[in-house]
Amino acid sequence: MPVRTSLLALLALLTAAPAAATPAEELHALFAEEWRLRLSESPLLATSVGVHTYDDRLDEVSPEAIEAAAERRRGFLERLHRVDPAALDTQDRISYRVFERQMEDVLSDWRFGAHQIPLNSDSGFHSSLTFLPREMPFDTSAAYERYVARLRQVPRYFDQQIDNLRAGLARGMTLPREVLGGIDATIAAHVVADPAESVFHAPFESFPATMPAAERERLAAAGAAAIRDAVVPAYAELLAFWNDEYVPGARATLGARELPDGEAYYAHLVRRFTTLDVDARAVHELGLAEVERIRGEMDAILAATGFEGSYAEFLDFLRSDPRFYAETPQDLLERAAWIAKTMDGKLPALFATLPRLPYTVEPVPEHIAPKYTAGRYVPPPADGIRPGVYWVNTHDLASRPLFTLEALTLHEAVPGHHLQHAIAQELADLPDFRRHSYISAFGEGWGLYAEWLGIEAGFYQDPYSDFGRLTYEMWRACRLVVDTGLHALGWSRQRAHDYMAARTALSLHEVDTEIDRYVTWPGQALAYKMGEIEIKRLRRLAERELGPRFDVRRFHDAVLRNGSVPLPVLAEEIERFVAAEKGPSAPR
Repeated sequence: MPVRTSLLALLALLTAAPAAATPAEELHALFAEEWRLRLSESPLLATSVGVHTYDDRLDEVSPEAIEAAAERRRGFLERLHRVDPAALDTQDRISYRVFERQMEDVLSDWRFGAHQIPLNSDSGFHSSLTFLPREMPFDTSAAYERYVARLRQVPRYFDQQIDNLRAGLARGMTLPREVLGGIDATIAAHVVADPAESVFHAPFESFPATMPAAERERLAAAGAAAIRDAVVPAYAELLAFWNDEYVPGARATLGARELPDGEAYYAHLVRRFTTLDVDARAVHELGLAEVERIRGEMDAILAATGFEGSYAEFLDFLRSDPRFYAETPQDLLERAAWIAKTMDGKLPALFATLPRLPYTVEPVPEHIAPKYTAGRYVPPPADGIRPGVYWVNTHDLASRPLFTLEALTLHEAVPGHHLQHAIAQELADLPDFRRHSYISAFGEGWGLYAEWLGIEAGFYQDPYSDFGRLTYEMWRACRLVVDTGLHALGWSRQRAHDYMAARTALSLHEVDTEIDRYVTWPGQALAYKMGEIEIKRLRRLAERELGPRFDVRRFHDAVLRNGSVPLPVLAEEIERFVAAEKGPSAPR
């Protein structure tokens, strides 16, 4: 009887229904499924985050593919809402909210037709492809063959993007004609007579030492043929479409409110890029107040320099005096690298947690530099075999002032974007989608906060450099005024240019490229100042509540330890950090 009983019990165990998944298990299964799908839908994204499963493919961006992807996101959102957030721990609740916002934003973008404008004045689908030679591994013959297969798909990929652009022309969903000058050059740079002149040829100029000579020759020939027969004709077709069809057919209006359902679309972009429920008018008024405050600080520094003249004359002096400009591209790069390395030595005093991965300093690629911003950070892929890159624009040195270089470097390298991205990638306990997400209000807010943090680190000792720091802060405050002015209040391009040129010491070339960026990328420029204002507010809160117990190193860890999050989530996390620092016996 005991044997029979135990067999029956075992049989019952084997045939019993599996235990229901917990809310946390359901949530993580949902995240993992969506992330796998996201990478398969966007091979370019997969490559950029260090997943090389799809390195032989390019994204499918036909209207049907984009609609199907949106429908799948709607399904994920419905499944998410079946999970009870109250049953989750703190970290999973954060993931829930970040994922929910991402799905909502994707669906809103699709509903407004954002995919019909797949580029802006300084970047786009045609220029992002040029990063592939640095993002893909080239350690085996198979890796080279995947790259060649990818190059062969450029005509299909471009044809689909052209179809999207053409659909945008038909409904008035276009970039403004007024700011399209110069974009053609970023396309024409890749229409080359000799494949060896193409940026896509770089992988075939250096092979692994162990690869036989015959294999090198075979792969180099295949690569040259793909560039000659697929890549160059695709760029030539895009260039012809751009000049003959898109530019003449682009809208004559300027602001986003002139797009189809434009007021609602811009309201969505304001919310998306600030992560806050604010309207354009409130952001505009905040910007005006910030401009006035910062101008007072700039006037004080002007007086301290002993300059005899008006504010406008001081700006002209800064824009024209040779002492404020590098003589060679190498000089500019070396100065940027020196600032970055100096800041490296200050980090342990400001951060308890530092990332393993380093970064390097490189010039902005020549083929995009004329329309590009002064500098930018290129994150490392997750494979850990390449560093982050701080790009410095060495084009037109007379427009790259040295007095803003400290602020630029602290923003783009450390303690700004490199520190932020590298730490996020090393947060192994977070879902993949969070480690690789970038929320502009958090990310750019941190970058601007990092500029200000340079004061504590001992930078800006020279009054001109300190004026440069304030120029950069004023620049971001002006963005609140100019972006909302252009897209919600009917400002002209000239009015936006004059407003920024009169208040910052940015070169007039940079003012022009920046205004074009705001015109073609509505809402993104709002992220910087809105995020910085909130991070500074939270620091003041922590300092006030903790008093002598405030530790700036622990505060910075608390800001960065969750990766990129919406500002309301960050506020809750810092409030939780403050309560924990006070201890369980502290009054609440």
